[in-house]
Amino acid sequence: MTLGEKLKLSRNRMGLSQEVLAQKLRVSRSAVAKWETDKGIPDVENLKALAELLGVSVDYLLSEGDGACKHILKESVDLSLYAGKGTREKKDTVVKEKFPDADIVPLIAREKLTKGQRIFDNLLGIFTDAPFGTADVFNEIKNCKDQYYLAQRGDRQFLVLITDEFIESRELPQKLEKDKFEFGNMKFIKCKYGVK
Repeated sequence: MTLGEKLKLSRNRMGLSQEVLAQKLRVSRSAVAKWETDKGIPDVENLKALAELLGVSVDYLLSEGDGACKHILKESVDLSLYAGKGTREKKDTVVKEKFPDADIVPLIAREKLTKGQRIFDNLLGIFTDAPFGTADVFNEIKNCKDQYYLAQRGDRQFLVLITDEFIESRELPQKLEKDKFEFGNMKFIKCKYGVK
């Protein structure tokens, strides 16, 4: 994809018109149109501003290829602003504020075990009184501060991670229909209830 194609795709994903994007950048609509048709190139300052407004990296805009996995937006959060709620409810509120018009489903997340980890887990169960699946217990402890969600807005889906420090949203390249799925080195199961 060219720089212009990536700009247009990213702008459309954010739901912005050329005119609105131009206003936010304080440039003319025709400048945005030229960039999107590869008849012009934004200067460095506009390139940085574009990346921030469109939720992509400058590297993504300038690199060759489509970089489908690079549509990641990471923002800091301050859970202390949500007084009177438990951590889970605070994270539910953060994701609702980020995706107010989306259907949101919490996810149960587990890291996929490597072959070595599976062998160790089995040996631990055979030679000790430890139950099989001990690795899952450690996985739960390790990831207890993180909460994953699947947010669906129209025909677009976002995998959302919320920690105590940040929220990270990643647009998925294809729609996930199944209740169980894998993404990267993680396994996910959709919860039966949504976030209200």
